[in-house]
Formats: sequence, C-alpha cells, structure tokens
Amino acid sequence: MSEPRIIVGAIAGSFGVHGDVRLKSFCADPQAIADYSPLFTEDGARSFDVTLKQSIKNGFVVSLSGVKTKEDADALKGVTVFATRDQLPSLPDDEYYYTDLVGLEVFDTGGTKLGEVRLVVDHGAGDLLEVHAPNLREPALLPFTKAAVPTVDLASKRIIADPPEGLFE
Repeated sequence: MSEPRIIVGAIAGSFGVHGDVRLKSFCADPQAIADYSPLFTEDGARSFDVTLKQSIKNGFVVSLSGVKTKEDADALKGVTVFATRDQLPSLPDDEYYYTDLVGLEVFDTGGTKLGEVRLVVDHGAGDLLEVHAPNLREPALLPFTKAAVPTVDLASKRIIADPPEGLFE
C-alpha cells in the first residue's frame, strides 16, 4: 500500500467460538470504524471487511472477513488495524490528521527553514511537532498551537512557525 495509513483500532482477542473478535476503536466516533472498512494490518498484507455485531465494554464484537474460527481470531490478538487516508472523512479548517503533518517543512516567519516534522506527539497537554534539523543535536518539540504555528499549508507542504525563543538553538 502506497497510500498513507491511519491507525483506527486494535484487535483485543477472540470473542466466543465462531471467529468473532473484540475490536477497540480509536476513532472519535467509535462506531465509525466499520465505515472505514476494509481495514488493513500495519504491513498491508491482510485486509478485513468489518461487521459490527454488538457493543461491549472498551469496544465492539465484530466479524472480520476471512476469520472463521476461534483460533483465527486468537492469532490476531494485539494486531492494530489501519484505514487508508482517503477512507477517512474530510476535516474542518484548522484540523489535521497527524499523518498529514509528518514530512512538512517548517519555516520561521522570516522564511528561514527550521527543519522537518517527523512525528506528532500528544502527551495529554497538547500536540507537539517533533521537528528535526541538521543543526540540532536533538529534535525540537514545537507546540502545535495557533501562537507557535500560525500557518499550515498542506498544498505547499510547509508550516510557518513562530517558535518560542531559543527552541531552535
């Protein structure tokens, strides 16, 4: 698969003896995970059509295409499932999927290139862009706020940043 993939859930194990699995959804609307079917394994080697059967604590009971027995379901425990980027809904202005930000070049307000976004992290207090630059020993963690990142231009694959003083030194 050459399209970007977005993690949307994880298989928590089998449910019953007929090949159903427990599926944890990481979607804002948990039931929407079935709308993104088919879902893929991380390496893209397998895909599954998803049918929601019932809601359970921390997830859903689902049937996955090609999974017929409890043993098949048990073998998938811990497997994360992904949707392709084009399967996901469009977002409103000023909202982004993390995958859309990775790889963007970061420039300061004066036009000087600061680096490239390699990762987006959220430790609970807000999103941070991990920016790699050749002149830095360690990546800079740029707060992904309107003040620090006033412009995201996905079409031009660039971010204009007004980083906190000393962040890129």
